[in-house]
Amino acid sequence: MNNRSRVVPSREGDRVTTLELFFDLAFVFAFTQLSRLMAQEHDALGILQALVILALLWWSWTAYGWLSNLAHADRGVVRIAMIVGMTAMFVAGLVVLEAYDDLPGGLFGPIVFVGAYLVARVTHAVVFVLLSEPGLRRRTVITVAFSVIPSAALLIAGALLGAPWQLWFTLAAVAVEPIVSYRTSIGVEWPVRSVTHFTERHGLIVILALGESILGIGAGVATQPIDTDILSGAVISMLICIGLWWAYFTDLARGAEHALGALPAGVRGHAATGAYTYLHLALVGGIVLAALGLEVAMGHIDETGAYGLFGAAALAGGVACYLAGTAVFARRLLGSWRVPRLAFAGILVLAVPALAVAAPLVALGSVAAVLVVLFAVEGIRPRASRPRA
Repeated sequence: MNNRSRVVPSREGDRVTTLELFFDLAFVFAFTQLSRLMAQEHDALGILQALVILALLWWSWTAYGWLSNLAHADRGVVRIAMIVGMTAMFVAGLVVLEAYDDLPGGLFGPIVFVGAYLVARVTHAVVFVLLSEPGLRRRTVITVAFSVIPSAALLIAGALLGAPWQLWFTLAAVAVEPIVSYRTSIGVEWPVRSVTHFTERHGLIVILALGESILGIGAGVATQPIDTDILSGAVISMLICIGLWWAYFTDLARGAEHALGALPAGVRGHAATGAYTYLHLALVGGIVLAALGLEVAMGHIDETGAYGLFGAAALAGGVACYLAGTAVFARRLLGSWRVPRLAFAGILVLAVPALAVAAPLVALGSVAAVLVVLFAVEGIRPRASRPRA
């Protein structure tokens, strides 16, 4: 057999492959579509619908993340699974705007979305079971079967029933994944074959999500002539994006990687599941919401009227969710809370009514100022009080 067609098991020190980066581009497109869905609906229900789909897409992404940690993503049957999954998730992203409300003509959008999602999940499930360690294969089959089959039934039923049942059925399908994974993982030592790969994989999806937020900045003013308000708004919006990058990548990401690698192999999988599989959904969700807030602000950056509750809640709520997520992530792996982040996340949430009545440029500047003050506070903490990996 050709060496390039064989499965190559992962080992410590392996890094993310270019195929995985290519795979992630389908999810970046889906994130962009979710922002469009929220902007199109422009209400709390639209945000809830989009976040539910985001959670659904996240379980698919993280499932492939675990698969590529078992074996090289660009070799053998794993490469085939990655290509099939990437194509299916691109189709799912393409039809996000019809996931709840079918447009006249063409195929039935909700079923196309569910079908594409299930193609990705079933492909992953088959390959993941084949590559799982012999001692864990039975538990792997149970985990996959009791998560994919019930969620598939709920998603199909919801798509056929339509509103308002579809949202509730989809919520139930989203809840099935973490509940089943948690229950079936009790007492099981799931392997993390390369800590470097696993942590880098999740860091890159955070980067790509931040890239989607930058696209949101440009989308709001792409067709307008440049002026001082647009220039100021763009610079301040970039500062907010840089602040989100700073909160994760300056020391937290590396410290978490070292802490995960220092754990005994028997508990490493459980810690990785809690800190990365579950908690990183809060980080990505926060970025997607913040991107929506940035797009709304930049779309009205020349106006002196009120920013509005919708945009203010998305921007401040998204940044708050992200900061709180990094604080809990630090607690999970580094052993101590980032208390200032929790405090400033609370301040942002409480400030939503004030931001809503401010002009968009003022609202952007206020959120950026909060991030600057937060990092100043963290920077002057005594070194002895900083958590160690």
